[in-house]
Amino acid sequence: MTTELKPRYLNNSTIQQVLAEAAAGVALRSVTKKYGAVTAVENLTLDIAAGTYCCLLGPSGCGKTTALRMVAGHENITSGDVLIGNRRVNDIPAAKRNTAMMFQSYALFPHKTIWENVEFGLKMRKLKESDLQTRVGEMLELVGLSHVAQRKPTMLSGGQQQRIALARALVTRPQVLMLDEPLSALDENLRVRMRTELRKIQKQFGMTFIQVTHHVEEAFSLSDQIVVMSHGRIDQVATPEELFDTPASQFVAKFMGDNNIFTGKVVKSISDSSLDLIQLEVAGVGSIFCRGHAVAVGTEAACSIRPDLMFIAPYAQIPAKSSLSANEISARITAVEMTGYVTRVSLMLEATGQELLYKVRTEDWRINDLQEGQLAILSWSKDNCIFLAY
Repeated sequence: MTTELKPRYLNNSTIQQVLAEAAAGVALRSVTKKYGAVTAVENLTLDIAAGTYCCLLGPSGCGKTTALRMVAGHENITSGDVLIGNRRVNDIPAAKRNTAMMFQSYALFPHKTIWENVEFGLKMRKLKESDLQTRVGEMLELVGLSHVAQRKPTMLSGGQQQRIALARALVTRPQVLMLDEPLSALDENLRVRMRTELRKIQKQFGMTFIQVTHHVEEAFSLSDQIVVMSHGRIDQVATPEELFDTPASQFVAKFMGDNNIFTGKVVKSISDSSLDLIQLEVAGVGSIFCRGHAVAVGTEAACSIRPDLMFIAPYAQIPAKSSLSANEISARITAVEMTGYVTRVSLMLEATGQELLYKVRTEDWRINDLQEGQLAILSWSKDNCIFLAY
Protein backbone atom coordinates (compact mmCIF):
# COMPACT_ATOMS: atom_id res chain seq x y z
CA MET A 1 0.00 0.00 0.00
CA THR A 2 1.33 3.44 -0.94
CA THR A 3 2.13 5.73 1.97
CA GLU A 4 0.02 8.89 1.99
CA LEU A 5 2.00 11.91 0.82
CA LYS A 6 2.56 14.13 3.84
CA PRO A 7 5.50 16.46 3.30
CA ARG A 8 7.08 17.86 6.42
CA TYR A 9 8.32 21.41 6.81
CA LEU A 10 11.74 22.29 8.10
CA ASN A 11 12.33 24.99 10.70
CA ASN A 12 12.77 28.58 9.54
CA SER A 13 16.52 28.74 10.20
CA THR A 14 17.16 25.72 7.99
CA ILE A 15 14.94 27.10 5.23
CA GLN A 16 16.67 30.49 5.34
CA GLN A 17 20.07 28.79 5.08
CA VAL A 18 18.91 26.84 2.04
CA LEU A 19 17.39 29.94 0.45
CA ALA A 20 20.63 31.85 0.84
CA GLU A 21 22.50 29.13 -1.03
CA ALA A 22 19.83 28.21 -3.55
CA ALA A 23 18.65 31.23 -5.53
CA ALA A 24 20.33 31.49 -8.94
CA GLY A 25 19.01 32.32 -12.38
CA VAL A 26 20.02 30.55 -15.58
CA ALA A 27 20.79 32.16 -18.92
CA LEU A 28 21.53 30.62 -22.30
CA ARG A 29 23.11 32.82 -24.95
CA SER A 30 23.02 31.62 -28.58
CA VAL A 31 23.59 28.05 -27.44
CA THR A 32 23.98 25.42 -30.17
CA LYS A 33 24.61 21.70 -29.85
CA LYS A 34 25.63 19.56 -32.82
CA TYR A 35 26.25 15.83 -33.07
CA GLY A 36 28.29 15.64 -36.25
CA ALA A 37 26.02 16.87 -39.04
CA VAL A 38 22.91 16.77 -36.82
CA THR A 39 21.90 19.95 -34.97
CA ALA A 40 20.03 19.04 -31.76
CA VAL A 41 19.74 22.59 -30.39
CA GLU A 42 20.16 25.71 -32.49
CA ASN A 43 20.86 29.27 -31.33
CA LEU A 44 18.99 28.96 -28.04
CA THR A 45 18.69 32.19 -26.06
CA LEU A 46 16.70 32.06 -22.82
CA ASP A 47 16.52 33.72 -19.39
CA ILE A 48 15.19 31.87 -16.34
CA ALA A 49 14.94 34.09 -13.27
CA ALA A 50 16.16 32.87 -9.88
CA GLY A 51 13.44 31.02 -7.98
CA THR A 52 11.44 30.22 -11.12
CA TYR A 53 9.80 26.89 -11.89
CA CYS A 54 10.46 26.58 -15.63
CA CYS A 55 9.22 23.74 -17.84
CA LEU A 56 10.81 22.90 -21.18
CA LEU A 57 7.84 21.58 -23.13
CA GLY A 58 7.74 19.86 -26.50
CA PRO A 59 7.52 16.57 -28.40
CA SER A 60 10.21 13.90 -28.39
CA GLY A 61 13.31 14.97 -30.29
CA CYS A 62 12.69 18.71 -29.98
CA GLY A 63 15.96 19.32 -28.03
CA LYS A 64 14.55 19.97 -24.58
CA THR A 65 16.52 17.24 -22.79
CA THR A 66 19.71 18.24 -24.61
CA ALA A 67 19.20 21.82 -23.44
CA LEU A 68 18.70 20.64 -19.86
CA ARG A 69 21.82 18.47 -19.97
CA MET A 70 23.91 21.39 -21.27
CA VAL A 71 22.84 23.49 -18.26
CA ALA A 72 23.69 20.57 -15.97
CA GLY A 73 27.08 20.04 -17.59
CA HIS A 74 26.32 16.53 -18.83
CA GLU A 75 26.62 17.70 -22.46
CA ASN A 76 29.26 20.01 -23.88
CA ILE A 77 27.96 22.89 -25.96
CA THR A 78 29.10 23.43 -29.54
CA SER A 79 28.84 27.22 -29.35
CA GLY A 80 27.32 29.92 -27.16
CA ASP A 81 27.33 30.43 -23.39
CA VAL A 82 25.57 28.97 -20.37
CA LEU A 83 25.42 31.12 -17.24
CA ILE A 84 24.30 30.13 -13.74
CA GLY A 85 23.92 33.27 -11.71
CA ASN A 86 26.59 35.56 -13.12
CA ARG A 87 29.05 32.71 -13.70
CA ARG A 88 29.83 31.38 -17.16
CA VAL A 89 29.92 27.61 -16.70
CA ASN A 90 30.77 26.31 -20.19
CA ASP A 91 34.04 24.76 -19.05
CA ILE A 92 33.06 23.94 -15.47
CA PRO A 93 32.37 20.23 -14.87
CA ALA A 94 28.92 19.15 -13.71
CA ALA A 95 30.08 18.32 -10.19
CA LYS A 96 31.24 21.90 -9.61
CA ARG A 97 28.25 23.79 -11.00
CA ASN A 98 26.24 23.55 -7.75
CA THR A 99 23.32 22.01 -9.64
CA ALA A 100 21.53 18.69 -9.25
CA MET A 101 19.75 16.42 -11.70
CA MET A 102 16.74 14.24 -10.99
CA PHE A 103 16.53 11.59 -13.70
CA GLN A 104 13.46 9.96 -15.21
CA SER A 105 14.58 6.52 -13.96
CA TYR A 106 15.41 7.95 -10.46
CA ALA A 107 18.86 6.23 -10.74
CA LEU A 108 18.79 5.04 -7.12
CA PHE A 109 21.48 2.61 -5.99
CA PRO A 110 19.62 -0.70 -5.48
CA HIS A 111 22.27 -2.15 -3.13
CA LYS A 112 22.24 0.88 -0.79
CA THR A 113 19.65 1.78 1.83
CA ILE A 114 17.45 4.83 1.42
CA TRP A 115 19.61 6.70 3.94
CA GLU A 116 22.77 5.77 2.01
CA ASN A 117 21.20 6.89 -1.27
CA VAL A 118 20.32 10.30 0.13
CA GLU A 119 23.68 10.85 1.83
CA PHE A 120 25.72 9.83 -1.25
CA GLY A 121 26.19 13.35 -2.67
CA LEU A 122 27.19 14.75 0.71
CA LYS A 123 29.78 11.99 1.19
CA MET A 124 31.28 12.86 -2.18
CA ARG A 125 31.60 16.45 -0.93
CA LYS A 126 33.27 15.14 2.25
CA LEU A 127 30.78 16.86 4.55
CA LYS A 128 31.57 16.24 8.20
CA GLU A 129 29.53 13.46 9.77
CA SER A 130 27.45 15.58 12.15
CA ASP A 131 26.28 17.91 9.34
CA LEU A 132 25.65 14.93 7.08
CA GLN A 133 23.44 13.24 9.66
CA THR A 134 21.43 16.42 10.22
CA ARG A 135 20.86 17.20 6.55
CA VAL A 136 19.93 13.66 5.51
CA GLY A 137 17.49 13.45 8.43
CA GLU A 138 15.92 16.76 7.46
CA MET A 139 15.44 15.71 3.85
CA LEU A 140 13.88 12.36 4.72
CA GLU A 141 11.54 14.16 7.09
CA LEU A 142 10.68 16.70 4.37
CA VAL A 143 9.54 13.98 1.97
CA GLY A 144 7.79 12.03 4.72
CA LEU A 145 9.94 8.89 4.48
CA SER A 146 12.06 8.86 7.64
CA HIS A 147 10.42 5.58 8.61
CA VAL A 148 11.87 3.74 5.58
CA ALA A 149 15.45 5.02 5.92
CA GLN A 150 16.92 1.51 6.31
CA ARG A 151 15.01 -0.11 3.47
CA LYS A 152 16.32 -0.72 -0.06
CA PRO A 153 14.76 1.11 -3.06
CA THR A 154 13.18 -2.10 -4.41
CA MET A 155 11.09 -2.30 -1.23
CA LEU A 156 9.40 1.04 -2.00
CA SER A 157 6.58 2.05 -4.33
CA GLY A 158 7.25 4.14 -7.43
CA GLY A 159 5.98 7.28 -5.68
CA GLN A 160 8.24 6.67 -2.68
CA GLN A 161 11.24 6.10 -4.95
CA GLN A 162 10.47 9.37 -6.70
CA ARG A 163 10.47 11.23 -3.39
CA ILE A 164 13.78 9.60 -2.36
CA ALA A 165 15.32 10.73 -5.66
CA LEU A 166 14.05 14.25 -4.94
CA ALA A 167 15.52 14.16 -1.40
CA ARG A 168 18.89 13.01 -2.75
CA ALA A 169 18.89 15.89 -5.25
CA LEU A 170 17.85 18.53 -2.71
CA VAL A 171 20.14 17.46 0.14
CA THR A 172 23.20 19.03 -1.54
CA ARG A 173 21.33 22.38 -1.63
CA PRO A 174 21.88 23.06 -5.33
CA GLN A 175 21.31 26.49 -6.86
CA VAL A 176 19.39 24.86 -9.71
CA LEU A 177 17.51 21.56 -9.67
CA MET A 178 16.91 19.95 -13.07
CA LEU A 179 14.25 17.32 -13.55
CA ASP A 180 14.13 15.08 -16.63
CA GLU A 181 10.55 13.77 -17.04
CA PRO A 182 10.41 12.95 -13.30
CA LEU A 183 6.74 11.93 -13.24
CA SER A 184 6.47 9.90 -16.42
CA ALA A 185 6.82 6.50 -14.72
CA LEU A 186 3.96 7.13 -12.29
CA ASP A 187 0.28 6.31 -12.73
CA GLU A 188 -2.09 9.20 -13.38
CA ASN A 189 -3.39 9.67 -9.83
CA LEU A 190 0.08 9.58 -8.27
CA ARG A 191 1.45 11.87 -10.98
CA VAL A 192 -1.12 14.53 -10.06
CA ARG A 193 -0.30 14.21 -6.36
CA MET A 194 3.46 14.28 -6.91
CA ARG A 195 3.39 17.39 -9.08
CA THR A 196 1.60 19.12 -6.19
CA GLU A 197 4.44 18.01 -3.93
CA LEU A 198 7.09 19.27 -6.35
CA ARG A 199 5.46 22.68 -6.55
CA LYS A 200 5.13 22.95 -2.76
CA ILE A 201 8.78 22.07 -2.23
CA GLN A 202 9.96 24.46 -4.94
CA LYS A 203 7.99 27.32 -3.40
CA GLN A 204 9.16 26.46 0.10
CA PHE A 205 12.84 26.62 -0.79
CA GLY A 206 12.66 29.29 -3.50
CA MET A 207 14.98 27.17 -5.64
CA THR A 208 15.22 27.37 -9.42
CA PHE A 209 13.62 24.27 -10.96
CA ILE A 210 13.99 23.43 -14.66
CA GLN A 211 11.89 20.47 -15.76
CA VAL A 212 11.61 18.64 -19.07
CA THR A 213 8.16 17.37 -19.98
CA HIS A 214 6.02 16.56 -23.00
CA HIS A 215 2.85 16.68 -20.87
CA VAL A 216 0.96 19.97 -21.41
CA GLU A 217 -1.21 19.70 -18.29
CA GLU A 218 1.87 19.00 -16.17
CA ALA A 219 3.61 22.11 -17.51
CA PHE A 220 0.52 24.24 -16.85
CA SER A 221 0.13 23.02 -13.27
CA LEU A 222 3.79 23.40 -12.26
CA SER A 223 5.28 26.32 -14.13
CA ASP A 224 5.91 29.99 -13.66
CA GLN A 225 7.47 29.95 -17.13
CA ILE A 226 6.95 27.54 -20.04
CA VAL A 227 9.41 27.22 -22.92
CA VAL A 228 7.84 25.49 -25.94
CA MET A 229 10.45 23.91 -28.20
CA SER A 230 10.37 22.32 -31.65
CA HIS A 231 13.19 21.13 -33.94
CA GLY A 232 15.87 22.41 -31.56
CA ARG A 233 14.48 25.94 -31.37
CA ILE A 234 12.25 27.93 -29.04
CA ASP A 235 8.77 28.60 -30.43
CA GLN A 236 7.38 30.54 -27.48
CA VAL A 237 8.29 31.55 -23.92
CA ALA A 238 5.29 32.49 -21.81
CA THR A 239 3.43 32.06 -18.55
CA PRO A 240 0.87 29.22 -18.51
CA GLU A 241 -1.93 31.77 -18.80
CA GLU A 242 -0.35 33.51 -21.79
CA LEU A 243 0.32 30.22 -23.53
CA PHE A 244 -3.24 29.01 -23.01
CA ASP A 245 -4.84 32.26 -24.16
CA THR A 246 -2.49 33.34 -26.95
CA PRO A 247 -0.40 30.66 -28.65
CA ALA A 248 2.14 32.37 -30.91
CA SER A 249 2.37 29.89 -33.79
CA GLN A 250 0.55 27.03 -35.48
CA PHE A 251 2.95 24.57 -33.90
CA VAL A 252 2.23 25.86 -30.38
CA ALA A 253 -1.52 25.95 -30.98
CA LYS A 254 -1.49 22.36 -32.27
CA PHE A 255 0.81 21.06 -29.54
CA MET A 256 -1.36 22.60 -26.83
CA GLY A 257 -4.09 20.30 -28.12
CA ASP A 258 -7.70 20.72 -29.20
CA ASN A 259 -7.36 24.20 -30.77
CA ASN A 260 -9.28 24.59 -34.02
CA ILE A 261 -6.94 26.05 -36.64
CA PHE A 262 -7.92 27.61 -39.96
CA THR A 263 -5.36 28.50 -42.64
CA GLY A 264 -5.90 31.14 -45.29
CA LYS A 265 -4.74 34.46 -46.69
CA VAL A 266 -4.86 37.91 -45.11
CA VAL A 267 -7.27 40.14 -47.04
CA LYS A 268 -7.55 43.02 -44.57
CA SER A 269 -5.76 44.33 -41.48
CA ILE A 270 -7.62 47.01 -39.53
CA SER A 271 -5.99 48.99 -36.71
CA ASP A 272 -8.13 48.73 -33.59
CA SER A 273 -6.56 49.55 -30.19
CA SER A 274 -3.42 47.58 -29.24
CA LEU A 275 -4.31 44.56 -31.39
CA ASP A 276 -5.36 44.75 -35.03
CA LEU A 277 -8.45 43.14 -36.46
CA ILE A 278 -7.29 40.80 -39.21
CA GLN A 279 -9.53 39.30 -41.86
CA LEU A 280 -8.54 35.91 -43.28
CA GLU A 281 -10.13 34.35 -46.33
CA VAL A 282 -10.28 30.58 -45.76
CA ALA A 283 -11.06 28.17 -48.58
CA GLY A 284 -14.37 26.39 -48.05
CA VAL A 285 -15.21 28.60 -45.08
CA GLY A 286 -15.16 32.26 -46.15
CA SER A 287 -14.14 35.20 -43.98
CA ILE A 288 -12.78 34.77 -40.47
CA PHE A 289 -11.86 37.74 -38.29
CA CYS A 290 -9.20 37.38 -35.62
CA ARG A 291 -7.02 39.46 -33.31
CA GLY A 292 -3.29 39.95 -33.82
CA HIS A 293 -0.59 42.42 -34.74
CA ALA A 294 -0.51 44.21 -38.09
CA VAL A 295 0.37 41.98 -41.03
CA ALA A 296 0.67 42.59 -44.77
CA VAL A 297 -2.32 41.86 -46.99
CA GLY A 298 -1.74 38.72 -49.05
CA THR A 299 0.26 36.97 -46.29
CA GLU A 300 -0.37 33.25 -45.85
CA ALA A 301 -1.42 32.85 -42.23
CA ALA A 302 -3.73 31.06 -39.84
CA CYS A 303 -5.95 31.62 -36.83
CA SER A 304 -6.89 29.56 -33.81
CA ILE A 305 -10.06 29.26 -31.73
CA ARG A 306 -10.35 27.18 -28.57
CA PRO A 307 -13.18 24.60 -28.64
CA ASP A 308 -14.57 25.83 -25.33
CA LEU A 309 -14.98 29.37 -26.70
CA MET A 310 -17.28 28.35 -29.55
CA PHE A 311 -21.08 28.32 -29.68
CA ILE A 312 -23.18 25.61 -31.32
CA ALA A 313 -26.73 25.61 -32.66
CA PRO A 314 -28.81 23.39 -34.94
CA TYR A 315 -28.42 24.26 -38.63
CA ALA A 316 -32.21 24.58 -38.94
CA GLN A 317 -32.01 27.86 -37.03
CA ILE A 318 -30.20 29.38 -40.04
CA PRO A 319 -32.70 29.50 -42.95
CA ALA A 320 -30.10 29.48 -45.72
CA LYS A 321 -26.35 28.87 -46.05
CA SER A 322 -25.93 32.25 -47.72
CA SER A 323 -26.98 33.93 -44.49
CA LEU A 324 -23.98 32.62 -42.54
CA SER A 325 -21.77 35.52 -41.40
CA ALA A 326 -18.06 35.80 -40.60
CA ASN A 327 -16.83 33.46 -37.83
CA GLU A 328 -19.84 31.23 -38.42
CA ILE A 329 -19.62 27.88 -40.20
CA SER A 330 -21.72 24.79 -40.81
CA ALA A 331 -20.31 21.38 -39.88
CA ARG A 332 -21.67 17.87 -39.36
CA ILE A 333 -21.42 16.20 -35.95
CA THR A 334 -19.39 12.99 -36.32
CA ALA A 335 -18.99 11.91 -32.68
CA VAL A 336 -20.10 12.86 -29.17
CA GLU A 337 -17.85 11.76 -26.29
CA MET A 338 -18.84 12.30 -22.67
CA THR A 339 -15.59 12.42 -20.65
CA GLY A 340 -17.09 13.36 -17.32
CA TYR A 341 -17.52 17.02 -16.53
CA VAL A 342 -16.81 17.91 -20.19
CA THR A 343 -18.40 16.55 -23.38
CA ARG A 344 -16.27 16.58 -26.55
CA VAL A 345 -18.16 17.00 -29.84
CA SER A 346 -16.27 16.16 -33.05
CA LEU A 347 -17.45 17.76 -36.28
CA MET A 348 -16.39 17.82 -39.92
CA LEU A 349 -16.51 20.67 -42.43
CA GLU A 350 -18.27 19.05 -45.36
CA ALA A 351 -16.73 21.47 -47.87
CA THR A 352 -13.13 20.58 -46.98
CA GLY A 353 -13.22 17.51 -44.72
CA GLN A 354 -11.45 19.41 -41.93
CA GLU A 355 -12.09 18.00 -38.46
CA LEU A 356 -13.16 20.37 -35.70
CA LEU A 357 -13.78 20.07 -31.98
CA TYR A 358 -16.34 21.70 -29.71
CA LYS A 359 -16.20 21.30 -25.91
CA VAL A 360 -18.98 22.04 -23.46
CA ARG A 361 -20.04 21.21 -19.91
CA THR A 362 -21.84 17.88 -19.96
CA GLU A 363 -24.84 19.36 -18.14
CA ASP A 364 -25.17 22.06 -20.82
CA TRP A 365 -24.84 19.54 -23.67
CA ARG A 366 -27.67 17.43 -22.26
CA ILE A 367 -30.23 20.21 -22.62
CA ASN A 368 -29.78 20.74 -26.39
CA ASP A 369 -31.32 18.75 -29.25
CA LEU A 370 -28.14 18.06 -31.23
CA GLN A 371 -27.26 14.49 -32.16
CA GLU A 372 -24.48 12.63 -33.97
CA GLY A 373 -24.93 12.94 -37.74
CA GLN A 374 -26.75 16.26 -37.49
CA LEU A 375 -25.67 19.45 -39.27
CA ALA A 376 -24.83 22.27 -36.86
CA ILE A 377 -23.67 25.86 -36.84
CA LEU A 378 -20.45 26.77 -35.03
CA SER A 379 -19.73 30.41 -34.25
CA TRP A 380 -17.26 32.40 -32.16
CA SER A 381 -16.25 35.94 -31.26
CA LYS A 382 -13.42 37.66 -33.13
CA ASP A 383 -12.00 38.66 -29.74
CA ASN A 384 -11.37 34.99 -28.90
CA CYS A 385 -9.87 34.12 -32.29
CA ILE A 386 -6.06 34.36 -32.26
CA PHE A 387 -3.95 35.21 -35.33
CA LEU A 388 -1.08 32.80 -35.91
CA ALA A 389 2.04 33.10 -38.02
CA TYR A 390 1.90 30.60 -40.89
